[in-house]
Amino acid sequence: MSDVNPQVWAVDALGALAHETRLSVFRMLVQAGPAGLIAGAIAEHAAVPPSTMSHHLATLERAGLVTSQRESRLIHYRTDYAGMRRLLAFLMQDCCQGAPEMCTDLFKGLDCNSSETPDAELSR
Repeated sequence: MSDVNPQVWAVDALGALAHETRLSVFRMLVQAGPAGLIAGAIAEHAAVPPSTMSHHLATLERAGLVTSQRESRLIHYRTDYAGMRRLLAFLMQDCCQGAPEMCTDLFKGLDCNSSETPDAELSR
């Protein structure tokens, strides 16, 4: 993907996330951590038919936001953290107009261990 214009890539990645189901699945995979989830479990939790979920997962994978690995008859999906960092870096690269103190509290409210997040039930 290094030969693709960063803005073109970012538009594709954001487009992949600009769908309620795909955004939910991406957040589910982020919450699952490096272990990821099996496609069937993702479809079941999202209450989406497996064939439809396959389409959504393929879209996220083409966008560079998730990876897949076949394990026998199952397909295991994981967040592509490098892709996620790349998108966040693209969005933030021109932040603060040379005044980084403007962004110091950007992640202040982020608590990865909080049960107060909207999707806290996924981590239980």
